[in-house]
Amino acid sequence: MKKFSNGFALIVGLFMSPVWADGLVHKCKDPQGKIIYQASPCARSDVSVATWAEQAQAVAQPDGGDPQSNRTLVLKQQGNGHYFVDGVLNGKPLNFVVDTGASVVSIPRATAYAANMSCKDMALMQTANGTSSVCTAIIARLKVGHFLLKDVNAMIVPNLNQPLLGMNVLQQFRIEQDNGEMRLSPKR
Repeated sequence: MKKFSNGFALIVGLFMSPVWADGLVHKCKDPQGKIIYQASPCARSDVSVATWAEQAQAVAQPDGGDPQSNRTLVLKQQGNGHYFVDGVLNGKPLNFVVDTGASVVSIPRATAYAANMSCKDMALMQTANGTSSVCTAIIARLKVGHFLLKDVNAMIVPNLNQPLLGMNVLQQFRIEQDNGEMRLSPKR
């Protein structure tokens, strides 16, 4: 089942890329091996690992009521190699898989409806397991750690077990990854 979810996320990401593509996000590795996500192409001394299309119009802002809001959010890599982050979706707490392969935030159908999300547009998507019906939606308020985003593009996906935090949100942050840690900090 885990294999299906990861494959599905990749297919979701590839399918949705052209929909909101405004620019690019570059994943670079510096000479010390540190992974950095940035809007500009990798420097000559860096290695380009991957590039994604940007999707979000939402801007990550520190939550004004949280004294930690300007601080870096540090995520620890789990034994399965994934990073997870707690969030709040329209007031409903949940736990996201940080998925740099997903172009857009993807929410399981039951979770989306429990958080009062509604379908904006329907779409059919071809996956490894056949055709699936998904819909686009807007998340009114999304809290990721201590950061707050408003009006975030998302997909409501049936048969998805875990919410995925996609690049349309991640590209709003300065991201560093090394030594089993991923650090998200406000872009300045």
